[in-house]
Amino acid sequence: MGFLMLVKFISTEAGEIVMYADLARALLQAVGKECTAHGVFTQAELADAIQKLQAAVARSSAPPAEEDEDEEPKEKPVTFGARAWPLIKMLERTQGRGDKAHVVWQAASAF
Repeated sequence: MGFLMLVKFISTEAGEIVMYADLARALLQAVGKECTAHGVFTQAELADAIQKLQAAVARSSAPPAEEDEDEEPKEKPVTFGARAWPLIKMLERTQGRGDKAHVVWQAASAF
């Protein structure tokens, strides 16, 4: 992808989150959703989506690589779990809030 597309997740119960499409793609693929320009997590889908994202976070957790004592300490990259956390929290806050509570995403095009 030649440009950095943004994807906005909007909850009827918990505000909105904006992230780059590459991260949104990884999160949506983890729960089995297609990366379309518009999509929705219905109330019926939220529990399963939360469980799948938490499992993906657990799988992505790897022990840190050992650093060479002679090298300067490097900045630690932001983990998949840290990046997934806001969406997981959004889904959790939306879950159980009634049949009309849901989370949608919007992007300029499929990603």
